[in-house]
Amino acid sequence: MRIAVLADIHGNVLALDAVLQDLARRGGADLTVNLGDSVSGPLWPRETFERLEALNLPTVRGNHDRRVAVDPADETMWASDVYAQERLTQAQRQVLFAQPLTLEIAPGIVAFHARPDHDEKYLLDAIVDGQLVRAPLAAIRRRLKALDPACRIALCGHSHRAELVRIPDGPIIFNPGSIGCPAYDDSTPPAHVSEQGSPHARYGIVTLGGEGLPDRFETIAVDYDREAAARQAEQAGRPEWAYALRTGFMPG
Repeated sequence: MRIAVLADIHGNVLALDAVLQDLARRGGADLTVNLGDSVSGPLWPRETFERLEALNLPTVRGNHDRRVAVDPADETMWASDVYAQERLTQAQRQVLFAQPLTLEIAPGIVAFHARPDHDEKYLLDAIVDGQLVRAPLAAIRRRLKALDPACRIALCGHSHRAELVRIPDGPIIFNPGSIGCPAYDDSTPPAHVSEQGSPHARYGIVTLGGEGLPDRFETIAVDYDREAAARQAEQAGRPEWAYALRTGFMPG
């Protein structure tokens, strides 16, 4: 069984289309799952929502999906969420909010956005000197307490950093990286940045072994028309987004 893992599209329909085309060239997947944060960003939220709606993928709700759906558009709301909220209908926002926090997509395989019990706290990451790095194993174990003990593979996103962590005597945790937002800054204390280090759209494929064969995990980086995406961000007044889309880093 092949499972394609999409995460953190953030309204970048150009990157999403490139990923779907790449997946098709590789023979497709038996199941494709979306790990949330689908529309928030100064790009194409409505178009991205409609593309995903047509695909009807099993999808979990990310923190930005929740915020776009129900947070008031006041001075505390992040600009990317305001941009998306203004361009989605109330019915579309209700669909975002109705998505589950966790989803068992196959026996022993659980999908969630950030943690199994929280959509906005990091699972595999710690903040050191303003950067995301891998958290200590003990911290990851504590954060997994809400996970069903029967889970053998956990699929998560949120950090935009591709990671594969095998917990001793526990599950494998796989983060495929972000399709549509290769770098971001978060001013929530402690302020930090996440940087994939290249502008590619990233996604994952999990191939379940069966018959005594090992499972296989692939992180795939796909090129696309990132210049068009960067220009769209600039037109929306977000030059830092444009820089991230072009480089995979935040402005220094």
